[in-house]
Amino acid sequence: MLKRLQLRDFVIVPSLELDWQAGFSALTGETGAGKSILLDALQLLLGGRGDASVVREGAARAELSAEFELPPVLRPWLQEAGFDDQDGNLLLRRTIDGAGKSRAWINGSPATVAQLAQAGEWLIDIHGQHAWQKLTRPASVRALLDDYAGADTATLAQAFAAWRDAQARLQQARDAQATLSRERERLQWQLEEAAKLNPGADEWPELNAEHQRLSHAQALIDAGRGALDAVSESDDNAVSRLAAARQLLAEVVDYDAELQAALDALDGSLAQAEDAAHTLRSYLHRAEPDPGRLAELDERLSSWMQLARRYRQAPAELPALIDDWRRALTELDAQADLAALEAAVGAARKA
Repeated sequence: MLKRLQLRDFVIVPSLELDWQAGFSALTGETGAGKSILLDALQLLLGGRGDASVVREGAARAELSAEFELPPVLRPWLQEAGFDDQDGNLLLRRTIDGAGKSRAWINGSPATVAQLAQAGEWLIDIHGQHAWQKLTRPASVRALLDDYAGADTATLAQAFAAWRDAQARLQQARDAQATLSRERERLQWQLEEAAKLNPGADEWPELNAEHQRLSHAQALIDAGRGALDAVSESDDNAVSRLAAARQLLAEVVDYDAELQAALDALDGSLAQAEDAAHTLRSYLHRAEPDPGRLAELDERLSSWMQLARRYRQAPAELPALIDDWRRALTELDAQADLAALEAAVGAARKA
């Protein structure tokens, strides 16, 4: 409820102070008595636009204030906005100077004109001769319509947001069809080119390991042969010498137990040397130069590196890059599917 209205140097009013009590119902007067000035003052206090024309001639500024009984519904808004709650009262104050500059306060704290308007939504409805002022506010009109329809506003807001999001995706897809088409063609061409190589996820390190082995095949065979000779094939090999040393100790160990440790060590060494000889024989049985396979590997590695250089990627990262292309193409296909997007808009509208 409006409790007090004060004006100073407003339009043609030097000074005015009105106090109202509960039960006041009408303010009457002849045409030209100044009723509209009071309404104009209230509208300015509730966030209306003002300029220097409202300042009384010869005055520095117009000062307006209104005191209301604070509606309970407005108290949370005051707390959230950081304004004091003055014992259940709400004081709005506004000044406009001769240059049209406006300042505003709510309960003594500086405020914006927009905040005055937000507070005014809960304070006064102004009815004119030809229009109800509240109907000019979109939020009020929506609230009236929702109330009349008995709508669940939270559910309606979610449905509207879903529809608007679907509509935005559809419009974006329509606007971007040419760009999407070019991007899809580019990705398809890149995937087709990569498919000729068809690089496996773990193939690059495997190719390098096999290439290194085959390119050094003869050196590996020579080293293996020489090691096998030294261990067991030559006349004076390690296995025969270890066996001879073991035999010497085995013949006398019963006379001195301290030699048992050395004998055990020779047994272990002899077993390991024989295992090494067995491993080397197996390796040499399988190992042989393969110039044909080496040439295939050279060609494969060269193609792999050419593709990696073309897209400025490390060779090992090519499979991940191709996966990214596939995902991007799938997303573009979905964005370009206008029929599916239109169906989503229709479903959101029905919801």
